[in-house]
Amino acid sequence: MFGYVIANSESLSEEDKVRYKAVYCGLCRALKTRHGNFGRLALNYDMTFLILVLNSLYEPEMSKGEERCAAHPCSMHCYVASEIADYAADMNVALAYLNQLDNWHDDRNLLSLIYARILRKKYSAVKAKYPRQCDAMERCIKRLSELEKSGVQNPDAASHCFGELMGEVFVLREDRWAAPLRAMASSLGEFIYISDAVVDLPRDIKKHRYNPLTDLKNAGRSELYFKDILTMLIGNCTMDFEKLPLVEDVSIMRNILYSGVWTKYELAQAKKAKLKGDKR
Repeated sequence: MFGYVIANSESLSEEDKVRYKAVYCGLCRALKTRHGNFGRLALNYDMTFLILVLNSLYEPEMSKGEERCAAHPCSMHCYVASEIADYAADMNVALAYLNQLDNWHDDRNLLSLIYARILRKKYSAVKAKYPRQCDAMERCIKRLSELEKSGVQNPDAASHCFGELMGEVFVLREDRWAAPLRAMASSLGEFIYISDAVVDLPRDIKKHRYNPLTDLKNAGRSELYFKDILTMLIGNCTMDFEKLPLVEDVSIMRNILYSGVWTKYELAQAKKAKLKGDKR
């Protein structure tokens, strides 16, 4: 369920594109510094949004620089480093470890087991530092796995579970911002889970794989019905987001929440429309 919390680059200003990339590169750099090259393999844009939110909220001391890396050896690129980037890198690795472990338990994917074993010591260190977040991740991923194995068609329970996971990840510390951050991130997590289920629904039905929306689809629920649910969920998220006193990089974050998070859904809808057109 990674890859949903991204910016719509076509709608970003040139200045925001540079800033967004610098924050992303800062996350990549933090992963390499704290968890090595194998940790860097877990890199994704989703945690960049986490950095943007917490940087803007807590205003930590930040450093900027330029460097070359293995991914871009021929040119210098900018990065932004902060304690928030370090936190996001730790959460990134924790999620990657637990996701790979879950893949091994569910599908007996050998590559997932190998990667999980590589990250195991790193995860233990992260859990020792952030037990609340990691306990929540373990609890929620286990509950999601149980729901999937049971075959129970309960999209509310599953999405709430993933929302709970996201809520704990976004709460860096228990302070006055914990409640609004949990509310915003929980709704975002629910949106991500249902979006992923909607995007995967045709393929899951065809391959007889678990999807919490299968019964609703078989009962005749339309694409508009699912889009209305997604609109409600991201609406809840944006309402809580707008209550936070965020100033720096707020244009990038609004781009992500109001446009970018729909990217995968819109691509899937366009693909469906094309397939229908080709069959005519």
